Amino acid sequence: MMELPKKINVKEVGPRDGLQNESSRISTVDKVNWINRLSNSGLSYIEVTSFVHPKWIPQLSDSIQVAKSIDRKDGITYAALVPNRKGLEGALEANMDEISVFMSASETHNQKNINKSINETFPVLEEVVKVAKQENKTVRGYVSTVFGCPYEGEIAIEDVVYVSKRLFEMGIDELSLGDTIGVANPKQVDRVLREIRHQFPEQQIALHFHNTRGTALANCLAAMQLGFTTFDASLGGLGGCPYAQGASGNLATDDLIYMLDGMAIETNVQLDALLDAGRFIQDRLGKPLPSHQMQIDQRKKE
Repeated sequence: MMELPKKINVKEVGPRDGLQNESSRISTVDKVNWINRLSNSGLSYIEVTSFVHPKWIPQLSDSIQVAKSIDRKDGITYAALVPNRKGLEGALEANMDEISVFMSASETHNQKNINKSINETFPVLEEVVKVAKQENKTVRGYVSTVFGCPYEGEIAIEDVVYVSKRLFEMGIDELSLGDTIGVANPKQVDRVLREIRHQFPEQQIALHFHNTRGTALANCLAAMQLGFTTFDASLGGLGGCPYAQGASGNLATDDLIYMLDGMAIETNVQLDALLDAGRFIQDRLGKPLPSHQMQIDQRKKE
């Protein structure tokens, strides 16, 4: 096995990307309680919510209340996704540490997700990035459908590079590349990321894998072997994309931490504390979470 990184940065996206696809409404109090439990697990980054119009994602309609009510701990970056200037105003009111913007490498998915063409999206995001930087916020950019699109199939690497370059030119600090429908495999990840690291520093790239077909951990390993060290994950494997049918299941934070712990790779995240937070949100959702660690935890109770 190739030499692996000694430390991995795990970015928890469950409170946003995990909950946005759930039909069972979670109360504001329970969201705050869950995020506070996540804050006590050793995580250094939590994506708290999304400041989108409630019509599009009703589950996150209480974004300002949640963001203002959580107990913030030193050393943790609390982030939020915003679609436009209006969303940014809410995120700034809630004093989020980091602002995340998003778009797709696929023209069709971008139209479905944002209701704009890729070229129409650039000026909207450019304004958000500019104002956020003026407010001394770090900015993250998400690119969806990097490894495949539910409408267009495989996406050309040139399209991924084009969108990524435009986002970096706007001034983003980090780029998260998403396998939105969970179709990637390790060989494809290796091929795509070898091209990506010719264009951008590995330290500014994160990977956002979905586990739809059970390949997320294998894809993480492929990325780690190329020197990439930042991964998004959602506790219990919660989540999916509302605009990509069948795109269920993010990479599970608890499964990732278990693997990294066993490989003696540092994360500073405590698995026991994660599982405690997982039990809490699992009970509130009223259904078992899909991650392997949560299933094992459930069987221990039976």
